[in-house]
Amino acid sequence: MDTVKIIEGDGQAGGRRFALVVAKYHDFVTDRLQAGALATLAEAGAASEDIVVVRVPGTWEIPLAAQHAAESGGYDAIICIGCLIRGETAHAGYIAAAVAGSLAATAGSTGVPVAFGVLTTNSVEEALARAGDGPANKGREAAIAAIEMASVLAQLTRPPAPS
Repeated sequence: MDTVKIIEGDGQAGGRRFALVVAKYHDFVTDRLQAGALATLAEAGAASEDIVVVRVPGTWEIPLAAQHAAESGGYDAIICIGCLIRGETAHAGYIAAAVAGSLAATAGSTGVPVAFGVLTTNSVEEALARAGDGPANKGREAAIAAIEMASVLAQLTRPPAPS
């Protein structure tokens, strides 16, 4: 049997453009997630001029900004960062479900990878634990997913080599 071709991300962000859509609400958490994402992009070779940070009021506003960024054709991937902390009502759950569905729809309709770095936690302590320094930072994880998917899609859409 011939060798099977495997397409996977190369972990390289150089030469690719990224938009980070970041909620300002709960910025004591989202700023840390943003820092993790930016550090990861830099480590993977992304140039600062190829990264745009779009700050929106809250998590609810992330999908519309992400959709506009994806539709602009200016980005290879969109990284969405927000923080929802459960309160006494079901409000956070409704927002989380709507945001997740909207971001998935944007990725599907535009063909641009949209990474989900929106925390949905039960407490401030849980949110801060997921926004700390190091590999467990969920902003970092979202950036890794965006880098990998940008690479995968570039390989899937590249014209075949001449025979």
